[in-house]
Amino acid sequence: MTTPTVPADLAPTGTLRASINLGNPVLAQGTPDAPAGVTVDLAREIGARLGLPVELLCFDAARKSFEAMADGRADLCFLAVDPARETEVAFTAPYVVIEGVYAVPRDSALGTVAEVDAPGVRIGVKEGSAYDLFLSRNLVHATVVRGDEGVDTFRSEGLEAGAGIRQPMTAYAAAHPEVRLVEGRFMEIRQAVGTTVSRSPETVAFLRDTVEELKANGFVAESLRRSGQEAGLLAPPA
Repeated sequence: MTTPTVPADLAPTGTLRASINLGNPVLAQGTPDAPAGVTVDLAREIGARLGLPVELLCFDAARKSFEAMADGRADLCFLAVDPARETEVAFTAPYVVIEGVYAVPRDSALGTVAEVDAPGVRIGVKEGSAYDLFLSRNLVHATVVRGDEGVDTFRSEGLEAGAGIRQPMTAYAAAHPEVRLVEGRFMEIRQAVGTTVSRSPETVAFLRDTVEELKANGFVAESLRRSGQEAGLLAPPA
């Protein structure tokens, strides 16, 4: 249920400005002029429920999408929940859960996720991504090497592994037979809707309730299907 204060609190300019990360092909596809995908659909649905016009601010990386949220250029974001972001962003429960996986050269001796965290192993990551933040906190022996794309950095710099999201990493491995994926995942990436922590409790509650409703009524699953994604990515109820 929307309280009368939510539209003005969430969108003080009168337009709901949503940051869209086109760098994650599971969540958004297309171009900045014509974006599509589940995050675009969610932004427009939230705007419609509040009677607000929606402006989509498109970026090619989660880091840039987060920065737009943090510096006041955006009112709404679609990012993975992470402790490093929660100082700035109030998140809903996740609407989609995706997996972080490793790619290695086909002849690599690395066979399990645990084996990748070893001395001398360098892992290419997309700078500022959820898996960059996670691996930077959790790796004990291996090191991260940051670049514009994890798999590109892995290949161009001759690293021992690359990290990324399962769906595009699977497609990359299929197109490059000299590369294979390590079986299993190193993390779950919980994608959620967020706004700044300065918003009112009523606004945050509205976003959380709306996301749960859109998960339960089939909106999110149908949006995933339309954009060519697996309905099984739908997150469970909060």
